Amino acid sequence: MNILYLNHYAGSPRHGMEFRPYYLAREWVRLGHRVQMLAADHSHVRAVQPAAGDEVIDGVAYRWYATPPYQGNGLARVRNIWAFCRQVWADAAHWAATFKPDVVIASSTYPMDIWVARRIARLAGARLVYEVHDLWPLSPIELAGMSPRHPFARLCQKAENDAYRDADAVVSMLPKVHGHMAAHGLDLARLTIVPNGVALDEWQGEAAPLPAALAAHLATQRAADRLVVGYAGSHGLPNALDGLLDAAARLRDAPLAFVLVGSGHEKARLARRVADEGLTHVALFEPIAKAAIPTLLAAFDVAVLCWQRTPIYRFGIAPNKLMDYMMAARPVLHAVEAGNDPVAESGCGLTVPPEDPAALAAGLMQLAALPAAERAAMGARGRAFVLAQHTYPVLAQRFVNAMKSPS
Repeated sequence: MNILYLNHYAGSPRHGMEFRPYYLAREWVRLGHRVQMLAADHSHVRAVQPAAGDEVIDGVAYRWYATPPYQGNGLARVRNIWAFCRQVWADAAHWAATFKPDVVIASSTYPMDIWVARRIARLAGARLVYEVHDLWPLSPIELAGMSPRHPFARLCQKAENDAYRDADAVVSMLPKVHGHMAAHGLDLARLTIVPNGVALDEWQGEAAPLPAALAAHLATQRAADRLVVGYAGSHGLPNALDGLLDAAARLRDAPLAFVLVGSGHEKARLARRVADEGLTHVALFEPIAKAAIPTLLAAFDVAVLCWQRTPIYRFGIAPNKLMDYMMAARPVLHAVEAGNDPVAESGCGLTVPPEDPAALAAGLMQLAALPAAERAAMGARGRAFVLAQHTYPVLAQRFVNAMKSPS
């Protein structure tokens, strides 16, 4: 198949997030398909912004469209979205005639790219697939307080409804969306769940070393016989790291060392909290290379993932970092209330209510009190769960099956 993949925020190992489009496309290329990725050259989630133009990465052809830079979620981001969609719309006949796609995928988080993908698919006589990362406009409405009557929310709602009506197949990362999508017009026979996963080759061979300061800190904690409670990922409001610091404050005298690795708009404020409150057993470090993530996670005795308490998670969660924690065979403390919970499903740790520092602290002490062998068994169950259900070769084939014409 020739697969034309529209994902505004697509990344790569060199550029950073989003990784999912790259991993799926790379697997499709390995299966013998041709993939053309269409993405913007500026995205708030990438570590490195590419130059506008064409590039081939591990067999995947990328076209980076020139778009204006932005920060936050204001008008500048809307201009960035408009610039990308407008240019791909203008190039629709070009892609239909030259690439000759068999499948066109709309996958840009926001749903308005469905109109662009539909135009190309109709010109090419291709199947149209809508890939759902988050539910828009429901996510900005419930997470950011946007009014359902806001013009942007109305635009997103129109696009979402059109996607469910017109797509030949819908692929969702979120596992509990059936009722919502059916209420907005989707025939559920066209829905396939394809969650996030891990790339096996990143977990094979010798992992990259950690930065010297981080490695030294971890070694010091181990020498002091402290259990390392670790978090690796974004430092933003959805990650609910204030609750983790609140739990750490309750556990000042426990033999625990808290290590938070990553970046985000909340990191500076969190660092000030650590300093102002004298949380000397908490250390924050800058992001590390993706190749070193297995090394970092191997140094955690307990990996923590916290969520805000919000109704949007009733549709399910599909966090990349949780897949990494489980692949690293770490016992996980999961603070969440959601439609699904891979930690509970796999038996790889302990789940506590979100935004409850007392419950988080109690959960940490419960895990710390377990024999090391029992924590190791938890971690092993998580790794087995990921290997069975969440590797990209498995997920890519499931996606291919959804894209194929009905027999």
